[in-house]
Amino acid sequence: MSIDHDAQAGPAAADDAAAGTAHDLAIGAVEEQFALLINRIRNGIRDRAERISPGLQPAGYKLLSMVSRSGAVRAGALAEMLAIDKSAVSRLIHQLEALGLVTKTPDPEDGRASLVVATPEGERRMESTKASDQAMLYQQLSSWDEAEVRRLAELLAKLNDTL
Repeated sequence: MSIDHDAQAGPAAADDAAAGTAHDLAIGAVEEQFALLINRIRNGIRDRAERISPGLQPAGYKLLSMVSRSGAVRAGALAEMLAIDKSAVSRLIHQLEALGLVTKTPDPEDGRASLVVATPEGERRMESTKASDQAMLYQQLSSWDEAEVRRLAELLAKLNDTL
């Protein structure tokens, strides 16, 4: 005769199992929403790259964004920040130079190295794109209650702290 251990454990065990399943389902729902959000972010980066310069690849946009935020930075540091090969960074820098969006200057700490800097035109295009994106986010979130927006910010901060 087989014994049903869950039945013997009583209602508390059944509640724990149901709670675990509900929690698992909730985590699955979060994962699904992240997948949708990541796809939208990828599409947004592709669109931003096109707004910066038609034909600019998303990696070029990311590099320009990093340079714009960081100021003068070495190519090796950009490769680390973007988690891509130095040769790919070099190609992206050359593309952005040809578009007049970045320039290289000698590194004052190491004459053999150079620093990548956004040109005024690169900064202008990044600011224009950023302002447009901020306006869109503001428009989307302005229909939410203030408490919802604050809660979203709190939850995103909590998530960022745990990652």
